[in-house]
Amino acid sequence: MPWEQLHPAINAALNLTCFAFLVLGRVAIARDDVAAHRRRMLGAVTASSVFLVSYVIRFATTGAHRYPGVGWDRTFYLVTLFSHMTLAVVLVPLVIGALRRALRGDFPAHKRLVRFTWPIWMYVSVTGVLVYLMLYHLAPALHA
Repeated sequence: MPWEQLHPAINAALNLTCFAFLVLGRVAIARDDVAAHRRRMLGAVTASSVFLVSYVIRFATTGAHRYPGVGWDRTFYLVTLFSHMTLAVVLVPLVIGALRRALRGDFPAHKRLVRFTWPIWMYVSVTGVLVYLMLYHLAPALHA
């Protein structure tokens, strides 16, 4: 598999890894396992950070990739992509704020912030994988 195909797959795997850490982190805190929650959420931050660096490198080296379809699937792809991108930009300061509050021990403020940060992060992680699947697998199958 050439790097141009492998790199987006790695990025999708990083999004999926983040999603798994987010779910496991939520489960841990629901069970009052603060230590496991902390490790898992730091794993989510790490996976997201590595993804961001990797995505910037991919974009810088190969540019934007156009969806080849013209039907309903293209409309769905673009709606998903634009909502993903918009919320990803919004998410960065939210995650940094939540992380800062947790690390300094301000758990009431952390909890207030993650009530809407966590669902946004989940959406961004899932739609990142969905965008990859649509662009690199669904579109070629539908519009080859």
